[in-house]
Amino acid sequence: MKRLIITTLFSIFLLVTYGQEVDQRYVKDNYTKIEEYITMRDGVRLFTSIYIPKDQGQKYPIMLNRTPYTVAPYGADEVKAYHGNFPEMTKAGYIFVYQDVRGRWMSEGTYENIRPTRNKENGHKIDESTDTYDTIDWLVKNVKNNNGKVGMYGISYPGFYSTAALIGSHPALKAVSPQAPVTDWFIGDDFHHGGALFLMDAFRFMYSFDAPRPKPITNADGPKGFQLSSKDYYQFFLANPTLSGLKAKYLNHTVKFWDDLAKHSARDTFWTSRTVTEHLGTVKPAVLVVGGLFDAEDTYGAFETYKQIEKRSPKNNSVLVAGPWYHGGWVRAEGDSFGDIRFGEKTSLYYRKEIELPFFEYHLKGKGNFKPAEATVYLTGANTWKKFQQWPPADNKEKTFFLTSDGKLTTEANASTDNHVQYSSDPNKPVPFQEGIITDRTREYMLADQRFVANRPDVLVFETDALTEDLTVVGPVRANLTVSMTGTDADFVVKLIDVYPDSSSATSPRDDKTVMQNYQMLVRGEVLRGKFRESFSEPKAFVPNQKTPVNVQLPDVAHTFKKGHKLMIQIQHSWFPLVDRNPNQFMDIYKAEEKDFIKNEHRLYFSKESPSSISFGVLN
Repeated sequence: MKRLIITTLFSIFLLVTYGQEVDQRYVKDNYTKIEEYITMRDGVRLFTSIYIPKDQGQKYPIMLNRTPYTVAPYGADEVKAYHGNFPEMTKAGYIFVYQDVRGRWMSEGTYENIRPTRNKENGHKIDESTDTYDTIDWLVKNVKNNNGKVGMYGISYPGFYSTAALIGSHPALKAVSPQAPVTDWFIGDDFHHGGALFLMDAFRFMYSFDAPRPKPITNADGPKGFQLSSKDYYQFFLANPTLSGLKAKYLNHTVKFWDDLAKHSARDTFWTSRTVTEHLGTVKPAVLVVGGLFDAEDTYGAFETYKQIEKRSPKNNSVLVAGPWYHGGWVRAEGDSFGDIRFGEKTSLYYRKEIELPFFEYHLKGKGNFKPAEATVYLTGANTWKKFQQWPPADNKEKTFFLTSDGKLTTEANASTDNHVQYSSDPNKPVPFQEGIITDRTREYMLADQRFVANRPDVLVFETDALTEDLTVVGPVRANLTVSMTGTDADFVVKLIDVYPDSSSATSPRDDKTVMQNYQMLVRGEVLRGKFRESFSEPKAFVPNQKTPVNVQLPDVAHTFKKGHKLMIQIQHSWFPLVDRNPNQFMDIYKAEEKDFIKNEHRLYFSKESPSSISFGVLN
């Protein structure tokens, strides 16, 4: 058996390697690669790799990708395995351009994380919008055989650069696709959710990403990532309980941005200047915004970018696509399953063939008749694509479930005048965010089984009876809680969960040992740091033992709770070490000492005068 496994793995390795060699051979046979330094308006030069089709029988549009993650491989004789956002684009007929953004890898200049958009107040002369404009201007004037039209795409951080290109866009820029774009690093993307620091991601990412670069370097000479010998991140962060201690012990060699996080612990102008959607004006290019419903990094960014373009430029030709994907899963997988959940079709292949490639073909070449729905969204649970005339759908019906003291969710408000549940949360025994030894932050935690915490006394559980008909939830979810506590601050983690029936015939695509009966599938979870309950820019302490409303906004969902399933809500006050621990005291957490983390006694209220509920839109 061992020999068979080794032989099989070696065969797979040979197939993958051979496939990559075939792709690279095609690229070498059909493209001429040149490397250029393109000069920006302030004299800084940005390293740019350009792949030009050798067939000069027609003019080609330019497809631009700007990235902080390196345009490797470097050298005119070294080529990428494929071009564009996915391999199928390689043969579609484009001039493919990749650029190291300012201050990264082989480009000159100084790098700045989510560089602020220039405006009259900050007096900046350049930003990512001007760098994009200058790059496009050079390309259309200097790259032979282009047709004068440019498209742009990017996933995650490159999605931010794609959004920035929409501000004062170059006339040649005709089609842009921000995908899982970094949009707001304080409210909902990557490093903060609801004002709370996403500790594990921020620490590990910035350990290498924010390392200083004294001179241009290739990826081969790049900084190395953080290595934890014990592999147990839960214990590692408990053993290093303060943010200042992490900085002193592990991040002094690097990470300027960690200092910026500490200096700007509320949403001040540092953050608003970096929230690119707040600076959008009239958007002229056609826009395809793409996001994953189970994206651990930037679920918020995709929906927020689309909504802000619609709000600020209502006449723009912008559309939204959201599928059952992890971060970048629409181009990095076939999309027929994720984690333990099956979707029944290759959603990613459908997207690439029917949406993204036709989007660029139409707007950059005039090919086809691309007329997508305003929003094309995959309904998990029902496992079907649904097309909407707007997002969130206009015909949504608001539905509210009230939480009760006996752990129920009901559509009837409680008639009692004094009804609550009392419980404790201890930041020194935080609730883990995923099951087992946490050796990594898995992408699957976004829809993973939640039974592993459902019996903890510091996790409140509320559920409906078995549904008598399908319930399709679309759009944002709002938890409206009435609380009190002995401390002056707390985090509030709210999870929307689909509970499978004990008669479920579902099976996990990963193995045949996972028990899917009574599976508690996470549909959406989010955290709010309580002191930001009224304003992200002006934190406010809780008054001990005083009833206080706390409203937690969860990113948009698109999910059908099937007949026979139950809808569950879990509420907890830690999500560790995904989210840094709240000391339960109103204070600057970056200055907190180990002794500052204290137990909190909580009350959650259910009375008619002080209800707690969950609300969302339901399809009629």
